[in-house]
Amino acid sequence: MKLLLAGGGTGGHLFPAVALGQLLLDQDSDSEVLFVGTKRGLEQRLLPKLGLPLKTVDMVGMVGRGWRGKLEVLPRLLKSLYQANRILKDFKPDCVIGVGGYASVPVLLAAKCKGIPYVIHEQNAIPGLSNRLLGRWAKLICLSYAESHSSFKNTRVEVTGNPLRKGLENVSANIPQSGNLLIFGGSRGARAINQAVMKMLPVLGQLEKKPVILHQTGEDDFKLVQQAYCNAGFNPDQVVPFIDDMASAYSSSSLVICRAGATTLAELTVCGRPAILIPFPYAAGDHQTANAESLKKNGAAILLPQDELTAEGLALLVKNLFEDHKTLQSMADQARSLGLTGAAERILNECRHLIGVKLVEEF
Repeated sequence: MKLLLAGGGTGGHLFPAVALGQLLLDQDSDSEVLFVGTKRGLEQRLLPKLGLPLKTVDMVGMVGRGWRGKLEVLPRLLKSLYQANRILKDFKPDCVIGVGGYASVPVLLAAKCKGIPYVIHEQNAIPGLSNRLLGRWAKLICLSYAESHSSFKNTRVEVTGNPLRKGLENVSANIPQSGNLLIFGGSRGARAINQAVMKMLPVLGQLEKKPVILHQTGEDDFKLVQQAYCNAGFNPDQVVPFIDDMASAYSSSSLVICRAGATTLAELTVCGRPAILIPFPYAAGDHQTANAESLKKNGAAILLPQDELTAEGLALLVKNLFEDHKTLQSMADQARSLGLTGAAERILNECRHLIGVKLVEEF
């Protein structure tokens, strides 16, 4: 099967695509994959390191732009449609999967015009505008959350879960003894989380058992946060701009502080890790809060809105949880009970079924 994976920009969109591409190549050495993104997205840096092929289109997002800004995007859309059409003509995919992000828009539109079947993978509980519009021509919508079904009334849908990077489904269900803290705000970091953590470091440093921290900051805040760790008496090597091996990071953590993107929550639940979730309040439709509510109501996470985030309050939550390993393990078990494994296999088999290729026996 020749599979084209369109989208990216952030890890939440890109990582499921990477999981799909890598699994297909592992299952069938005769298969081919191609990723299409932009030069500004995470894919430009990550995919070459993984040895995965990437083509780019010159597309930008529409969210947050006024009417004048949206008009200015139209020439980019036309250009990116031409680029997408050339990519499809050269690669000749059997199937296209759109994983979200603005790079997926011209590719899926071009696929429709050329009669190439496409599938959409919707990670979030509240789908974005582009997926809702493009979903009407999709052969299948693969969902991470069953409640997203209502947004795609006239299209076939399947709840498949969210494909995860290699190694995450093998993380042990037993969390380490309290004291190992994993902090990240997505592939680009989260300034609000970084600032709160810098302010709470002196408080954590006064605890009887100083926590061991691994903090992904994103590139922009890396040096500033690293200096704050040094000033507070923590090892600055615990601060990194990006974590490549998330399976090891989750394995060694007993508590996670993070945003509430759909891919992050899929990782937390499959790995079975308790979390303090701080949703990004400006996400489209506030979907991160909707994502986080599902973990909160099941006792798998604490939901901390960003407008209630303070260094003192965050430090108190961390302290109380680290002093109660039983509660941490209970939260971890609840999280794991919500995890849906085998998503990549399901989606690839749906694509095989769509184009009439023999299915691979699942899990």
